[in-house]
Amino acid sequence: MDGPVESAVVPAVGTAGSLSVVRSLGRRGVHTIAVSELESPPSFSSRYCDETKAVPSPADDLPGYRDALLALATRDDVGLIVPVREVDVYLLAKHRSAFAAHMRTPWPTFEQLGTVHDRIRLFDAAERADVTVPETALLDEIDDWDRERIVKGRYAILTADNTHTVPEGQIHSPPKTIFLEPGVEPDVDTIVEEMGHVPITQEYVAGEEYCFRGLYADGEPVVTSQKRLVRGYKYSRGPSVFHEAVDIPQLEAAGRALLAELDWDGLASVGFIRDDTGAFKLLEINPRTPSSMPMDIHAGLDYPYYWWQLAAGEDVGDHRADYRSGTASHLIRGEVAHLYSVLAEDYSLTESPSVPGTVWAIASSMVTHPNFDYFSLDDPAPFVRDWLNVGREFIPRA
Repeated sequence: MDGPVESAVVPAVGTAGSLSVVRSLGRRGVHTIAVSELESPPSFSSRYCDETKAVPSPADDLPGYRDALLALATRDDVGLIVPVREVDVYLLAKHRSAFAAHMRTPWPTFEQLGTVHDRIRLFDAAERADVTVPETALLDEIDDWDRERIVKGRYAILTADNTHTVPEGQIHSPPKTIFLEPGVEPDVDTIVEEMGHVPITQEYVAGEEYCFRGLYADGEPVVTSQKRLVRGYKYSRGPSVFHEAVDIPQLEAAGRALLAELDWDGLASVGFIRDDTGAFKLLEINPRTPSSMPMDIHAGLDYPYYWWQLAAGEDVGDHRADYRSGTASHLIRGEVAHLYSVLAEDYSLTESPSVPGTVWAIASSMVTHPNFDYFSLDDPAPFVRDWLNVGREFIPRA
């Protein structure tokens, strides 16, 4: 590189995690380049977005999206590309050597990512690390249907690298988790066809959901944190919409043990369920920027900037004293979705909470924890844009 490294590329994909990276780096004086296939993602409206660029949709033109990222990597001023979603980290890991010719690559290798994206391999690694896992098997290996079980994709994403049903140069997401009725044998062949591969089935684990978060370099933790999912999009859980920073030694030990076993590089969010015995059972690893990243920033840990420092070859320092356990943050439209789920949806394996209790819990928590994933007094435009985008999507369906 001939010039100063002062710019970071952030996929603007309409998530709070993506916006939090733009805001974090922009506030630190890093030149932010938001790239998107979307017409008006919220990050484009941020006062901290310095440059925008239209790129091909990875769903329609995966090689074109890869080439667009590589073209940005060749710019002398660009020092980091932040993986925001699974397709980003997949391309960055698969073509790591091509990106490494132009910048440091603080993200996982393709081998590491393959283990994380394949839940059978991931749970094998967890057992080697002495991390508790739910009872898991391939769907076509089960002959006892009396237990409470769920079905979800074996692979986090489907590509030609892991299944013959996806053409080269394409990437698909498996369908959402299926909750099976105990005592009812499912149509395995139909589920396999819909999933596009043989999925896994797991025992259903009731309990609270937690995450261990860590930014790693060469297998060593740079900074870590923890999250408790208080409410999800669905009352049965789903993506987090109200999240609290916590500090639980047992959770820390499990997350560190697994990422050490993987010799991890980059950012990872390790999901667990804490069952009624107090044990943390592994769910999955998200190897990219989590949507609930604003919570960590509110809690004192500026992950995007630390990631930038790693990419720039700077010393990140020790930030353990900066972490404020107990800090919580809301995704407001997610809270609305949670309330709708309580009002209108039914999940056989989860008892529906009361509507008045849910309304009170949401309202009171916004008073006691006035931190938000999108809304910011010094940068309100992305919040407005997000609601306009949601409305534009909802009105045609209505």
